[in-house]
Amino acid sequence: MVKQRQRGGGLGHRASGRLSRRRWLAGACALVAGAAQPSTAAQNRNVTGKLPYIDAHSHVWSPDIARWPLVKGQTRDDLKPLSFTPEELLKLAEPEGVGRVVLIQHSGYHLWDNSYLLDVAARMPGRFSIVGMIDDRGLDAGAKLRELLPKGVRGLRITPRIHAEKWLEGPGMESLWKCGAETGQAMCCLIDPSHLQRVGAMCQRHPDTPVVIDHFARVGADGTIRDRDVAALCDLAEHKKVAVKLSAYYALGKKQPPYDDLVPLIRRVLDAFGLERCMWASDAPYQVQPPHTYAASIALIRDQISGLSAGDKEWLLTKTAERVFFG
Repeated sequence: MVKQRQRGGGLGHRASGRLSRRRWLAGACALVAGAAQPSTAAQNRNVTGKLPYIDAHSHVWSPDIARWPLVKGQTRDDLKPLSFTPEELLKLAEPEGVGRVVLIQHSGYHLWDNSYLLDVAARMPGRFSIVGMIDDRGLDAGAKLRELLPKGVRGLRITPRIHAEKWLEGPGMESLWKCGAETGQAMCCLIDPSHLQRVGAMCQRHPDTPVVIDHFARVGADGTIRDRDVAALCDLAEHKKVAVKLSAYYALGKKQPPYDDLVPLIRRVLDAFGLERCMWASDAPYQVQPPHTYAASIALIRDQISGLSAGDKEWLLTKTAERVFFG
């Protein structure tokens, strides 16, 4: 019996040895494979090193509406342009030094369905941050926003274009602002100058909630940049959590590149908010419709405004958006 146990033990030992060797070989192969494929963190460092700039506002969508349906019965004919995928965006952005982008949910095409942007961010980790949309009239709006944070949703688009003058009212909207104060997810406001005062009142009630004003609050959208509108925008600077996107040049003022007429507006906003609360953004694909180009958008900040130091441009083109949307 002793011999049988020894023989059994010997077989078990040899089998265990073979198993251990197989495990060791498998582990070694995995290490080699891992070395051959750079980690996501390494890839991100490579991107941010070679392509340091961040576009703080762009839309993307797919022509595959069977997989990502459009709202309100829209068809492919309603997509203008038909296709603007992340690959098409990066083809324009990367030659200008842009390696990361904040993707904004398109309220007209997908409304509350954030699935396309979530899929894009998951497929290309580290390249994109998301500003999504949530129906604040639904139950547990704040809880839903919190659930999206691990998926890369660092902000929420809110706008009076959906609920008109009551857009900032109701318990759902209150819960979203309270959630943002706790999670750091920004309330990103697509508004006109007439809405600035009400946004200021919300900032007063929720001083710890990050807020981002899109496209200068569309000051000058009708072709005239009025002093009172610029002043109303700059008044929001008293709320320390408010930042502004320097963006959508195609839609403001004279609406013609190289957009020199917007420089006084930009200077006033920079003086009011400081570099640390201002960020450049393109608003592609609308910014890339002729005669407008992606290159002309970033060039206004990077190349044309006199008096900006390299450090100033780093804040406007990278660090502010990184802090708000990638931190």
